[in-house]
Amino acid sequence: MSDLVVIAFPTEAKAEEIRQKLLAMQKEYLIELGDAVIAVKDAQGRIKLNQLINTTATGAVSGTFWGALIGLIFLMPLVGAALGAASGTLGGYLTDIGIDDKWMKETAAAIQPGSAALFVLVRKVTADKVLEGLKGEGGTVLKTSLDHTKEAALQAALAGAQATVSSPP
Repeated sequence: MSDLVVIAFPTEAKAEEIRQKLLAMQKEYLIELGDAVIAVKDAQGRIKLNQLINTTATGAVSGTFWGALIGLIFLMPLVGAALGAASGTLGGYLTDIGIDDKWMKETAAAIQPGSAALFVLVRKVTADKVLEGLKGEGGTVLKTSLDHTKEAALQAALAGAQATVSSPP
């Protein structure tokens, strides 16, 4: 089962710094992320999502490959590649993986203009080591599917206090 955590930060740069830190922890097998998205609210109140995976670009590349391959069969590889890229781009644009984009935009509406929120979908975590790595980084937990003790431990770690997580019996 995955857990969802939303943390507000004063700047987009700070949210990106924490996302990169979590990705580094993932390489060390301390955490397994399902998704990590940064939502930024501009001065006009518009929300922009910085996705980890660009599904539109991925779809275009995949569509180009398959279109060119099918085009080769019918002796029209350039036409096939162009049609494949167009359909792949459209398919990628319409695909939403990970955390729901609409929900993220609705949730990010609560943050102040100029600030950012980091949305993290956590599949697995070595809680004590991840909390230690996030100690003193700042940020405010907005929403989470964690239980109250784990949520309090996360907020304490972000604030720089000693965090303790009780493990289930």
